[in-house]
Amino acid sequence: MSMVISVTPISLYEQDFPLWLDVTLEQLQAQDLDNIDWPNLIEEIAALGREQRHKFESYLIQLLKHLLLYQYWQSEKPYCAKGWMDEIDGFRVQLEILLRSKTLYNFALTILDKAYDRARRSPQCKSDLNQLPSLCPYSMAQILDPDFFPE
Repeated sequence: MSMVISVTPISLYEQDFPLWLDVTLEQLQAQDLDNIDWPNLIEEIAALGREQRHKFESYLIQLLKHLLLYQYWQSEKPYCAKGWMDEIDGFRVQLEILLRSKTLYNFALTILDKAYDRARRSPQCKSDLNQLPSLCPYSMAQILDPDFFPE
């Protein structure tokens, strides 16, 4: 007696993701909507949106952390201020690029308090947690201003 084993074919998405992207792009350009792998395309588009928001939030947290270090870690400031300023500038540039999107700017306003709290509780800042303000002391305009360094 022979046994029949059903094998689900591996989709192109699972087998060769870059090729899947190329094929999907060609299908979209040709408006071949009947053959598009819709479930995976939807999943990838949703993932791109989450990735952009996550990247933005990560840069914002790092920027806030370095603003706090620059302003409040006075014992290390003579040795570290230049490096902190470089980091602040770098994170501002990354945020400026992402902020070409009005959607991400609005997102920034909704997560500022949460991002500040995470920055405030980072290991480098945590030892001075009691001296750090519980609410973000910087406006979004100050955070993004390339000339703003808190004193």
